[in-house]
Amino acid sequence: MAAETVSHEAINALTAQIKQQSEPFQRIVGQVNQVLVGQEQLVHRMLIGLLTGGHLLIEGVPGLAKTTAVANLAKAIDTGFQRLQFTPDLLPADLIGTLVYRPQDQTFVVQKGPIFSNLILADEINRAPAKVQSALLEAMQEGQVTIGSETFPLDEPFLVMATQNPVEQEGTYPLPEAQTDRFMLKVVVEYPTRDEELEILRRMSKTHTKFDVKAVTTPAEIMAARRLVDQVYVAENVENYIVDLVMATRTPQAYGLDLADLIQFGGSPRATINLALAAKANAFLSGRGYATPQDVKAIGLDVLRHRVIVTYEAEAEERTSEAIVQEILDRVQAP
Repeated sequence: MAAETVSHEAINALTAQIKQQSEPFQRIVGQVNQVLVGQEQLVHRMLIGLLTGGHLLIEGVPGLAKTTAVANLAKAIDTGFQRLQFTPDLLPADLIGTLVYRPQDQTFVVQKGPIFSNLILADEINRAPAKVQSALLEAMQEGQVTIGSETFPLDEPFLVMATQNPVEQEGTYPLPEAQTDRFMLKVVVEYPTRDEELEILRRMSKTHTKFDVKAVTTPAEIMAARRLVDQVYVAENVENYIVDLVMATRTPQAYGLDLADLIQFGGSPRATINLALAAKANAFLSGRGYATPQDVKAIGLDVLRHRVIVTYEAEAEERTSEAIVQEILDRVQAP
């Protein structure tokens, strides 16, 4: 919505509509939280991915319920789900499908692969070689898959949630910058607190644990919610703030930040688009028809942390891209 064409009445009407349409997403949280303990941020980011069609890269050490979170989110939505275990011997055809020869009528027919679903869990994505990662790239970016000479559109909603383990590097293929830029958010999953760990112990330390996660929404409701997210009002000063944050990753000296020697590459225009979209989705989940600078700040680290490439000098000083992005978020003036 353009800033000059939106009245307070229109924003209030949109807010009332959003409060009603965001209710299924609260039900999703309730269902997923039957299983998960203390992963509120991960669940929230998955909902932002659903609302925007933005893909997620989820990073964390083993045993933090990354796979469980995605699998149970899929159960809470009446839609297709495929879990793909990425391994070094995986082939692109194992992902997207292939042409199969039928000798009885001497023709080739398309056999579609598991990518033809709605929610895709790409488990340990960095264990697959580059040719498999690039096959996933077309599906993520274009919403389509090419098999032979035919191109097939993927059903909406289509969302890839990829996990990677940061501690084991043997037998892994690091994701190139062009691939990580395709992920809207990179979510880092931390260890639970002591109280959360105690709750996990009490809930999970049984030989047979089963939770009845029910489907509480449909793809049609998700697509309707996406149309409302598109209408969320972003004021001109908030738009300028988003652009300033991304520009500060490219030319930090223009914003009084002494970071130029630490940043090799800043955020791309895709970062600007994703930051605006994620801020609008955050406002939607908060039941508002307008985005605020706080929405931008709340989601900024997850949008930018994988898009800022640090220099060797930064590595020598043990300055991570995450710390640099956090400094930019702290120091660039919000409206």
